[in-house]
Order: sequence, then C-alpha cells, then structure tokens
Amino acid sequence: MDVSLFDFDLPAERIALRPAEPRDSARMMVVREDGDVAHARIRDLPKFLRAGDLVVVNDSKVVRARLRARRPARGAGDGAAIEILLHKRLAPDRFLVFARPARRLASGDTLNFHGTFVARVAAPRDGGEIELAFDIAGAELDQAISRYGEMPLPPYIANRRAGDARDMTDYQTMFASHEGSVAAPTAGLHFTPALLAGLDAAGIGCERLTLHVGAGTFLPVTANDTACHRMHGEWARLSAESAARIRAARQAGGRIVAVGTTSLRTLETSASDDGAVREFEGETDLFITPGYRFKAVDVLLTNFHLPRSTLFMLACAFSGIESMKRAYALAIEEVYRFYSYGDACLLFRPTA
Repeated sequence: MDVSLFDFDLPAERIALRPAEPRDSARMMVVREDGDVAHARIRDLPKFLRAGDLVVVNDSKVVRARLRARRPARGAGDGAAIEILLHKRLAPDRFLVFARPARRLASGDTLNFHGTFVARVAAPRDGGEIELAFDIAGAELDQAISRYGEMPLPPYIANRRAGDARDMTDYQTMFASHEGSVAAPTAGLHFTPALLAGLDAAGIGCERLTLHVGAGTFLPVTANDTACHRMHGEWARLSAESAARIRAARQAGGRIVAVGTTSLRTLETSASDDGAVREFEGETDLFITPGYRFKAVDVLLTNFHLPRSTLFMLACAFSGIESMKRAYALAIEEVYRFYSYGDACLLFRPTA
C-alpha cells in the first residue's frame, strides 16, 4: 500500500510532553462499531466494556537504554561524541544498537562509556543497526547500563525538553515487571489501581503478557510502499496459563481487549486461524496493515500515533483508514494530546 495514505498534518502543540495527572484522567476517544464517536476519560473504560470481557496488558519494563560514549580521536582533538540506543541483546556481552551519528563509526572502532567500560563495533548491519561487543557481560553489564543509562524518551519528546527524574516513573506502566523494553507500551501508561478496581467491580478481568518493545518503534517508515518496509523483530511471551484464560473468556462470550499495539501484535502472533490463542515465546515481526484479518482481538485501546508510522497503520487496519483519518482530524480539532504521554482512543471492530 502507498505509505502516503497514512499521512496527516499534526500541529506541534498537540504533542504531549508530560502525562495527565492522575493517569486515568487522560481523555479517551471512543470509536464504536458503527463509526460513531464518543468522548470520555480513561477512568470511564469500564462503562464501555461489559462483564466477561478481558483486558490484556503488556508487563514489559523500560530499561535505561540510551547511553553516551566517545570514540577515540582520529588525529588531533577529542573523539566524536556518540549516542547509543540499545535495541536487542544478542549475548551476555553483545547488543544490537542504533548509533547517532552512525556515519562516524566503522567496524573495529572502540567506544568509551564514562571511562568505565568500553565496547567494540563488531559489525554494521542493514537498517541502521550496529552490533556492539562490550568488555563486560551479564549482570555486570546490566548494572553499568542501569547506572549510566538514561530513560529512552521518544525523539518527539527528547528533542523538545530534557529528560528528568519524573520520567523515570512517568515512562513506566504500573504493570512493568520484566526488563527489556527500550520504549514504553504507552497505552498501559494510563492505568491506575483505581481503574483496575473499577474493571474488577464491573466483572472485567485482566491478563498479562510480555513484549519487549524495540528501538524500531522510533523508526519512520521511509519506503513508499508498505510492502518494502522491514519490521524489526521483538521478543514476546504469552504463558500457557494466560492463553488458557483468554480462550476461556472468548468461549464464554467475552471480548478480548488489547491494551496497546504491543499486546495486540502478541495476541495475533499467538493465535491460530480459528482465533484460538496459544502459548507463545519467541520473536514477532508481525506488520499489520489494512486488509489483515484479525483473529484474536475484538477491542483496542491505543494512543494517538505518528503519521506514516506502523502503529497508525495498525489502527487503520483495525478500524478502517477513513474512520481513523476522521477520528484523528476530530482529535486535532478537539485538542486531544498525541503520542506517548498523550490521550487514547478505544477502538471497536467495525460491524461492516
């Protein structure tokens, strides 16, 4: 499909730089099955669901994946300053990373991190990735990353303000328990204990899965056709016990409500053609665009996404391109807040 179909203009002032306080006070645009739109708050979520529905959240935890290093000088003067964004662990001492500026790195270069540990550029890869081999490994490397790393705020926030201590908590969901993400599963940022209690009181259950969000989520779609875009693989896990409870809820007539595109992609990856969700552990590079036949998810809670992004394409696949373009135009007009710290939309699968 032509990527330009997923473009739209967004005023910069619509980009949220801080989350709503409290989190469940964020606005929620509801796009019903027939395309009608309602305006609500995240705390109203139980009112739009029904007893027996099952909410599925991602419990991945964001790691301090942004690191700063220096490459030794080539000639007079200091070496180049390099910013590293960890992407995927390959071994106890190796990561795939994105580097900025990547053009200043070549195979064999050594990067010095705060005069404490170093890494060697093992190999550049396609898609802008670079493989780094560190001189420390395992728990020692994890501790160094935790000490010297920074919270990897998305570029549309980091380019407008510096990260601070608030982001260390603001950019984690209340479910965060398994370290591995370099970006937050942002729909989950809206949840609070009060919202969970409200769901429980309404007879709506909650299940967890894990998908470690990779740095590829920050990358724009540069191809002109979606068929030419490469999705980076991300590690995901859905336990046998959770899969069984999801199947039971569906068989009893409940709807499966994915909290975020990461939960949806994990559920759809784990589902067979008949819609039955099974235990899954491994990588998924599922790229969902209009025309995809959804098997496992009935309702999607998701934030407002970037134009031309794989996330907006997924939302369009779920609710229809024209429906989503109308919803986004209305969101801009009604001053909804966009992106990671912004508001959300609750999408129901169209009836026609």
